[in-house]
Amino acid sequence: MLTAIIFAIASGYFIGSLQPAYILGKVIKNIDIRKGGSGNSGASNAVILLGWKFGVVVALIDIGKGFFSLFLIKSLFSDVLGDQLPFFLLFNGLFVILGHNHPFYMEFKGGKGTASLVGLLLALDYRIAIIGILAILVVTILTDYIALGTIALVLSFFFSAIYYKYDAGVVTITLLLACMSIYKHIPNIEKIRLGKETGLRKTFKKI
Repeated sequence: MLTAIIFAIASGYFIGSLQPAYILGKVIKNIDIRKGGSGNSGASNAVILLGWKFGVVVALIDIGKGFFSLFLIKSLFSDVLGDQLPFFLLFNGLFVILGHNHPFYMEFKGGKGTASLVGLLLALDYRIAIIGILAILVVTILTDYIALGTIALVLSFFFSAIYYKYDAGVVTITLLLACMSIYKHIPNIEKIRLGKETGLRKTFKKI
């Protein structure tokens, strides 16, 4: 059990800390992607600064990080963990998001974890993943703001975990992930309130 805990923490953080947006920004344009656009090392800012093709690449890699990390835990420890597997998957996923948001080699200033969260949802439970993806798409399209769509995603994750009767440990981590995501999006929410946040449609008109 101790081995599973240590592996979940270390592998989750390491995989999560891989930053395709930051790396591609350096390789393609020799820029620190955090110093332009939205200031975020993620797919949406990659679209703004590197173009939509590289933005899609970043999104797919970030989604893949979340999915692969949980898949690794399933492959190695499913027999050992038994009924505790869902909790350990999400425990691992928590460190994927921490690694993405706070990579040690970038002064702990990374992204916001949205794409990686989608990946870990896909690996955890396809039903919750479908609900979450629909939530972020519908709310983003209706409001024109990805930040609000992301909040809908994380809240749907929390309530879906309750609806599908996951145990208290899993629900607690979903709540923690939701709080982390909402906290990271507070600046965006404030900009929306002040009318200064760039909407999705305007972003795509620029590229």
